[in-house]
Amino acid sequence: MPYMNTTNDRLIELVRSQGLLRPCDLTAQGIPRVSLTRAVRRGQLERVGRGLYGLPGRQVSEHGSLAEVARRVPKGVVCLLSALRFHGLTTQAPFEVWLAIENKALAPKLDYPKLRIVRFSGAALTEGIEEHRVDGVTVRVTVVAKTVADCFKYRNKIGLDVALEALRDAWHTKRMTSDDLWHYAKVCRVANVMRPYLDSLS
Repeated sequence: MPYMNTTNDRLIELVRSQGLLRPCDLTAQGIPRVSLTRAVRRGQLERVGRGLYGLPGRQVSEHGSLAEVARRVPKGVVCLLSALRFHGLTTQAPFEVWLAIENKALAPKLDYPKLRIVRFSGAALTEGIEEHRVDGVTVRVTVVAKTVADCFKYRNKIGLDVALEALRDAWHTKRMTSDDLWHYAKVCRVANVMRPYLDSLS
């Protein structure tokens, strides 16, 4: 059955290129969804979570939950505590994935990983994002300077001490410039809040 082999090969190649696969990803490739079930039955794929499939025995890093969220919520942006953890700027390990979505977007519902949704709009949502490959999946994460500014904006949710720790660590390890920080402080409308703390660093 050459068609089946070709379809199966394309399916496995798609998983390799994307890291994790959702059934809806198959439509654009013209691969029938039943191919997923057959590949799982043959042991070529495994069900990682609800509606998510990967290669069996794949390497999963400490940021594996971010990869799962990125595949399920492609427009989301990893932010705040999860971004701090990703950038190595906090010793805390959040048990939820902090995810920014558009102000009017429907909140995604995941059983796992647990999400902490934050709503951004305008430049606060679209600026200061970089893409990283995590376990073969493209994950969108706020850059260091934007993450620090976000922490000050949401200091009532995460604690001012966390924002200050992030600011000091990012500054002393030269992970951002003062220009970048000022830019995102203005984008997040926290320039006045951050000014005294920035002055103490310089």
